[in-house]
Order: sequence, then structure tokens, then C-alpha cells
Amino acid sequence: MRVIQFRQAIAEAMSEEMRRDEKVFLIGEEVAEYNGAYKASQGMLDEFGAKRVIDTPIAELGFSGIATGATMNGLRPIVEFMTFNFSLVAIDQIINSAAKMNQMSDGQFPMPMVFRGPSSAAGQLGAQHSQSFESWYANCPGLKVICPSNPYDAKGLLKAAIRDNDPIIFMESEQMYGDKGEVPEGEYIIPIGVADVKKTGTDVTLVSFGKIMKKVFEAADKLSEEGISAEVIDLRTVRPIDYATVIESVKKTNRLVIIEEAWPLASLSTEIAFTVQRDAFDHLDAPVKRICTADVPMAYAPNLVEEFMPKVSKIIEEVRSVLYLK
Repeated sequence: MRVIQFRQAIAEAMSEEMRRDEKVFLIGEEVAEYNGAYKASQGMLDEFGAKRVIDTPIAELGFSGIATGATMNGLRPIVEFMTFNFSLVAIDQIINSAAKMNQMSDGQFPMPMVFRGPSSAAGQLGAQHSQSFESWYANCPGLKVICPSNPYDAKGLLKAAIRDNDPIIFMESEQMYGDKGEVPEGEYIIPIGVADVKKTGTDVTLVSFGKIMKKVFEAADKLSEEGISAEVIDLRTVRPIDYATVIESVKKTNRLVIIEEAWPLASLSTEIAFTVQRDAFDHLDAPVKRICTADVPMAYAPNLVEEFMPKVSKIIEEVRSVLYLK
């Protein structure tokens, strides 16, 4: 099977869906002439032209509003944010218009649109460009929130998102665009709301999503060297959450550690921990543990960036804790 970059998987998904459906178009900053800020729309202007791959001013509220109106008029826009940090400027259109319009119109206006771009920290980018908004958007009924961790999932989930009739938040990472992985050349779709057990295990369940999965895999490999068998679950979608897959795993391993690149208060890991203790309490042999970022704005200094983020060593430490090995 061929190996391609994450950015190529994104571009392929968008291009295939635009060939399939002339109502689909892409709008955002630098998506056309520059081929995307991260080259995730490489070649699309040449193929589809300026009416379907549309460069915008630096005006997220404006072009998100245009896309929302276009959706209400029967089109299926893909809105690219250069970073989801900038989506805060457009959050009124996302939360108060796109997410609510179908219900407020009694189903007269389904809202098939995708808001996509990178989220979370990407190194030394400072406090205003390093935030994770997955739990913010997952808190809003009417939205679906997808966070792929690899090129294969990214392509299959983005194609599903573009075809979906609800507004989708599709969160990527600047630090994943160059990641490579196997992606089939043929057509495939990954259903929204289905987690993936990436690695089976018997001693502890590790749950995460997005780019932090790379640290989870590294931790699982190091744990296996110690004779600890970790089951690794990639949620892939954080609204809706596939609780059933997590709970079935916990019933087998009896222990759960959740890893999330987000501030701890009102995080997705908090919601997962609550649901597991409610629905699988009798299967737990240790308290549910969660690993989040530091509860402070992201700093710029490299040593503070390192301290801010979840670490492989912390994952291993918490696994040992739930196994009562320390």
C-alpha cells in the first residue's frame, strides 16, 4: 500500500469529494494561491478554479458567516482556519448559527459544512496560538467533532464529514501534516463516532485522540518492555464519543488512563472518567487516572513548553500507579 503525508490525505479527501459533488467548495485564508498555509490544498485551485477554492481576507467571522449562509442555500462548504485559535473570532457563527440552525428551523435547514484546520500546541508558538478547543466545541449540541491521529483515519473521516448533513469540527495538527502513513488508493469512508482499538492489551486501557496518540504509542511500547500489556484506544471522534468501546475495554483490563492535550477543567477526559465510573464501576480495580496539560497558558520558553505538555514518562508513571507498582 502506498505511503503519503497527512496533508496529502487531507487534500485527497477534499478533492475527491469536490469531484463527486459540485456543491462542495473550500474557503479560507491562503487555501488557493498559496496551496494552503500547510499545503493541505495543494493543486486544488488549478483543478477546481477560483469559484470553488476561495482565498479570503483575514476575517474569520466574515468567511464563516458566508459559508454558513451558503450552506443554508444548499451548498456544502469546507471552511479552513489557519489555526483553531483564530476560530474564536468566528465562534458566534459556529455555535449560534451553524450548530443551531437545523433545530431552530425544524429541519428546514440541515447544515452540511466542515470547519477544519490545526488545533492544540505546535511548539514555541506562545499562549495565543497553542490552545486546544476540542472540549469547547464538543460541549455544543448540534456539532460533531473529529480529531484524527494519522493519514488513513484523516482521509476516511474527512470524506465522511463532508458527506454528513451536520456541521463538523475537524481538528488536525501542525505537527502532523508531515506525518506519513499507509492510505489506500481506492474509495473508503470511516464512520463518524466509532473509536479504534489500535493495540490490544490486558493490563490497562489507554484512551486518547489526535496527535498526542504518538506519545501514547511510545508509552505503550515502553510498558511492553516491562511486561505491561496496554490496550490503546484512539477515540477519533470526541462528539459523539464511542463510550461502548472504552467500557468494553475497561471490563477486560479493569484499569483506565486517559491522555488529553487540553486543560484539565471540563476536559473530555473528565467526561469519559465520569461515564466509566457510572457504567463500569464494578469492573474498576483502581481509580481512573487522567493526564492533561498544565492548567496555565502555554509559555514560549522550550523548557516550559516541555513541562506544559503530557509526557511519555507521566503516562508510564500513571500506568504503574493504577497497577500498584509504585
